Amino acid sequence: MPEFNRFEEVVTLIVKHRVKAGFEVPYEAWLRHIVGVAGQSEGHLGVDVIRGKSGGLDMFTCVLRFCSTEAMQRWLDSPQRQALVNEATPMLADGDQTEVNPVNEFWFAPQAEAGSPPPRWKQAVVTLLVILPHTLLVPLIWGPLLQLNAFLSNYIVATFLITLTIVLSVVYLFMPMATRLFAPWLSHSIANR
Repeated sequence: MPEFNRFEEVVTLIVKHRVKAGFEVPYEAWLRHIVGVAGQSEGHLGVDVIRGKSGGLDMFTCVLRFCSTEAMQRWLDSPQRQALVNEATPMLADGDQTEVNPVNEFWFAPQAEAGSPPPRWKQAVVTLLVILPHTLLVPLIWGPLLQLNAFLSNYIVATFLITLTIVLSVVYLFMPMATRLFAPWLSHSIANR
């Protein structure tokens, strides 16, 4: 049960950096270093880096997940992060831009110069592509196990277990993967709306 409570508290830190022209290579080396340091921070659950362009400059959006607001705040306030951000500041066009939100609000984070999320119909298509296989396969996978026990085969219990499996796998695994996979298509739609 404590593990499930940990998932309920997940918060996401979004860090956006526009890199000055000519600093792309040193910035990428710095980024690899800070991602490694952040990964050792207590309560850190993972990071995704999304590359794009903004105003003609390389834009890096880092999506860091933490088990709680407190863990995220410890990382934000840590002397290590402060020192690393100070080291990167000369390479950044707009400084260190941070946002905080629940993890699922950034499945479709704006990535293009337009600064707005993709059209809802494209979000719906990607979401359907993730959810549909889950609703077809997860009940088939759970089916034999649920029939082994009368309590587990109860409609409410079975529905809860199937739904929980779908929600956790979609939120923590498949939706982040799908949005990375479809990022060019999603961001292309932003620029051409």
